[in-house]
Amino acid sequence: MRRGERAAVLHRLLTNARYEVLPTARIEAVVAEHLPPGRTVTVTASPAKGLEATLGLTERLAAQGYDAVPHLAARMISGRAELADIVQRLRAAGVRTVFVPAGDADPPAGPYEGALALLEDLIDLGNPFAEVGITGYPESHPSIHDDVTIQAMWDKRRHATQVVSNLTFDPAVLTGWVRRLRARGVTTPVLVGLPGPVERTKLLAMATKIGVGASTKFLAKNRGVFARIAAPGGYDPMRLLGKAAAVLGDPAMSVQGLHVFTFNQVAETEAWRTEQLGRLAESAASAL
Repeated sequence: MRRGERAAVLHRLLTNARYEVLPTARIEAVVAEHLPPGRTVTVTASPAKGLEATLGLTERLAAQGYDAVPHLAARMISGRAELADIVQRLRAAGVRTVFVPAGDADPPAGPYEGALALLEDLIDLGNPFAEVGITGYPESHPSIHDDVTIQAMWDKRRHATQVVSNLTFDPAVLTGWVRRLRARGVTTPVLVGLPGPVERTKLLAMATKIGVGASTKFLAKNRGVFARIAAPGGYDPMRLLGKAAAVLGDPAMSVQGLHVFTFNQVAETEAWRTEQLGRLAESAASAL
């Protein structure tokens, strides 16, 4: 791939980037200060914070003009009646897109053991959202066999309009996963999950703040993630994207953009994205 072509692919991906935030007390003000209305912001859900924190922040961001996307973690929802109430509430707030992971609640709050049953109930409730995202796993899931995640992807594909990839730091793993997805006949557009540039001290502080610092389960699942992000010189978002650009830019792979894990470092992530877009625009211009 030529330099100008690579720059064009990376520019498109960064332009179509949405930010994931954690529903902490200060994040609403941070988003309002550093992102203009109209930007897409997804709001995580965790047993530590509770679903109300997710829904409340989603409503407030939507009221300020953001394209707010709540994470409806299936295992945190007690059943169809609560789901119907959530749907009504989100529709009233003007929410168009939801992201439906299984979630980590153990035991689950109700009958939803995974995302598929909740997705099926959303269809029965009138398919109320224009866009529905599901999770994809380029890397092996720490607690679910690969065969199960592959089958789950196949089962959920007809209920979803987006697949959001979980974290990987290996461009070969990422591109291989996208290729396999298409080879299996899954045509759902992909958003590549990508951590932004994260400072080690802020990352560890955020882990403690959101209630995961003492969770052995969380640390067991994410130890490698935190180590790779925090290690000096160990992770560069643009290096990863650059090595994967030829595949991510192939129209047949239908990669729409990025899902950026900000760990609530919204100001730093947006400054980085803006800087990279400027550099890529200059690179593309010089290649003409």
